[in-house]
Amino acid sequence: MFKEFKKFILRGNVVDLAVGVVIGAAFNSVIQAMVKDMITPVISAIGGTKHFANAAFTVHGSQFLYGDFLNALISFLVVAAVVFFFVVQPINKLTALAMRSKGTEEPDTKKCDYCISEIPKDATKCKFCTADLKK
Repeated sequence: MFKEFKKFILRGNVVDLAVGVVIGAAFNSVIQAMVKDMITPVISAIGGTKHFANAAFTVHGSQFLYGDFLNALISFLVVAAVVFFFVVQPINKLTALAMRSKGTEEPDTKKCDYCISEIPKDATKCKFCTADLKK
């Protein structure tokens, strides 16, 4: 049982996933700090509030902390933009490039002139209708 667990844990995709989660959590912490310490102070300077994260409004005795919500929203948008521009777009371009080069290969099959079955390109006789084929 320990051998199976060891085999499972040391698979490439499990290790890659673990590394991705750790890096993602660290990156999220950096983005949270950047938004809290650099972006929202600019917004509070423009808006005239001293501590943006504590910014709130009250309706019938209920307090709505919109500053904290906006911090979280800005953090989400920054993380989403970074993931899109530095992960998704490059992978899409690489995939498109791989697909484009894959389509330029010569086909290794052809259609039989008589029964329209798919046969190897170098075949001289159809394996389905046994017709003699031209090269």
